[in-house]
Amino acid sequence: MKRLAHISDLHFGRIDQRVVDGLLADLTAQAPDLIVISGDFVQRAKVRHFEEARAFLQKLPFPYMAVPGNHDIPVYNVFKRFTDPFGHYRRYISSDFSPLHIDDEIAVLGINTARPVIVDFSEGRMNKRQIARVREVFCGMPDTMFKVLFTHHPFLPPPDLPKTQLVGRHKLALPALESCGVDLLLAGHLHKAYSGDIMSFHTQVARSILVAQASTATSTRLRNEANAYNLITVAHPTVTFEVRSWEGAAFTGGLVSGYRKEGNRWTLQAQDTGFRPVGSDLATADPLAARWDQVARHASGNASGGS
Repeated sequence: MKRLAHISDLHFGRIDQRVVDGLLADLTAQAPDLIVISGDFVQRAKVRHFEEARAFLQKLPFPYMAVPGNHDIPVYNVFKRFTDPFGHYRRYISSDFSPLHIDDEIAVLGINTARPVIVDFSEGRMNKRQIARVREVFCGMPDTMFKVLFTHHPFLPPPDLPKTQLVGRHKLALPALESCGVDLLLAGHLHKAYSGDIMSFHTQVARSILVAQASTATSTRLRNEANAYNLITVAHPTVTFEVRSWEGAAFTGGLVSGYRKEGNRWTLQAQDTGFRPVGSDLATADPLAARWDQVARHASGNASGGS
């Protein structure tokens, strides 16, 4: 069994210090095997913001992996954005833009989707080299290995906002994720926490891939949600997601959802937190997936998905 803490969108430079302290305390109490950080360490790519982010990382008592987000690229310093967009990130956070962790149970790969020179650089994309990296890492691994890919930009939009911009070239990446048996996609960017199955929105995908999106862990830039992070327990062939939210004095446990893998399909399982027993059809058993089924049928009417 492995436990992952998935945190995202820290936005140092615009944080609540009480929440930062509470996050460190809760991570220490939960004792994950690995912390996955899916970008946006800072609000603006200033040295002092990165210094605060680095100080936070130095206090983490567990191993961590990270990729940058669009806020980690200079906004107003256009010269630096084009000549050295990740200079501060490389100095204060990490010089590894495709980190990889492999042990006897899980494989976790990070891909940098932040792009400094696209028209709207708040959005992101994958390139062909990165898709090849996904194949190189995951395709040769046995199905008994739980495979996780994390990026800053999402592959699955929120159920109430199906037209949300997804990571660019996701339609090129999805066949690699599917054929290599990736089990879980982690991302942030939207400051909204939700989970689901990729195939309930991207109807061309025939193999289940779970998605867990993280809210902002510490920023004051809230979008009608509390600060939160995901605590993920992997006991193959099952995985459990717990959203741990800031309740004003501490992070506490909230929504829990558990899935079990049967062949190439993940099915939602009953939980002690009040989840009702479900059948084998995720699209009707999982309320979120059922919502996606409605969205996909209404918005697309074809096999291309919703974006």
